[in-house]
Amino acid sequence: LEYICPVSRFRNSLEMPTLWGGFSPGVSSVVKPPPGAPTRVAVAGKKDLVDLVHLEEDELEEQFVRGSGPGGQATNKTSNCVVLKHIPSGIVVKCHQTRSVDINRKRAREIMQQKLDVFYKGEHSDILVRKKEAEVKKQDKRRRVKENLERKRLFKEGLQAQNTPGKETV
Repeated sequence: LEYICPVSRFRNSLEMPTLWGGFSPGVSSVVKPPPGAPTRVAVAGKKDLVDLVHLEEDELEEQFVRGSGPGGQATNKTSNCVVLKHIPSGIVVKCHQTRSVDINRKRAREIMQQKLDVFYKGEHSDILVRKKEAEVKKQDKRRRVKENLERKRLFKEGLQAQNTPGKETV
């Protein structure tokens, strides 16, 4: 018996053609982009995507070290903290956000991509541009809130001045 995928004319996802021509045995084209292609990564839960540099695995040096911080003995004795070093730039990222080594490896690579984007593009980095936009938006919101509070205060003072004894109210 052969299993034929009902959605596709291919037997399984391992035989699907890539977007760049040919077939990719064992790896789908979504998982493995061609070398040098920009990687699209979601930033801060937003729906729009940012072009980040593609990480070459041969340029990375990865170590697993013991974790630290809250969690007691379970955290201190397991080597699930990932230290990732980008050899050409010398940037080092340490990730110990979860107890899972696989998730920490993935997150360390995401952080590394963001840091490399800032390193190579400088002030024109998409990450920095978005942070600046968010900061300006936050300051604008604070300013509007302050103005509204000031208007309310002046309005209440005006009402109190009208309702003082000895003056007629309209």
